[in-house]
Amino acid sequence: MKNILIILTAFSFLSCNSQTYDAKIKKEVTDKIDKEIAKQAKIKKDTMEFKIVKTDAEWKAQLSPEEYAVLREKGTERPYTGEYDKHFEKGMYVCAACENPLFTSDTKFDSHCGWPSFDEAIKGSTIYHKDTSYGMIRTEVMCAKCGGHLGHVFDDGPKETTGQRYCTNSVSIKFIPAK
Repeated sequence: MKNILIILTAFSFLSCNSQTYDAKIKKEVTDKIDKEIAKQAKIKKDTMEFKIVKTDAEWKAQLSPEEYAVLREKGTERPYTGEYDKHFEKGMYVCAACENPLFTSDTKFDSHCGWPSFDEAIKGSTIYHKDTSYGMIRTEVMCAKCGGHLGHVFDDGPKETTGQRYCTNSVSIKFIPAK
């Protein structure tokens, strides 16, 4: 009986050490990810100031219910349902809320993910925020002018260009054809 108590005590001690070690590793990995996202974003969400600021009532009056859900409440449209998923005309894509130029058609590609994809945003047009919703760690992309949620950026885009994939909700953008 005494041997069993010694074994159980030792096992309990090792289990606690293992959990502490796992938590330490998890924190180190999370901290590295946080630093990388902060380095890429260079802006923290709680300190962001936008050129266009409106109340929720003003946004609701301006935007359709679907646009409001995506742009202001960080929703996501269903894949393969958006107007611009298979759209490849020459022109520019702007924010559906404030018309800030975001992407050119030259940066659009077919990623087969169900949402419009771009490998690069127009410099200074977007800002980034760490998104930990739904148990994932992603980088949210927002309009730099009004703060509207556009989608997320991933590192699985075309290797021959930037390697980035700006996975964007069609409802969060509007297309302006080239003249």
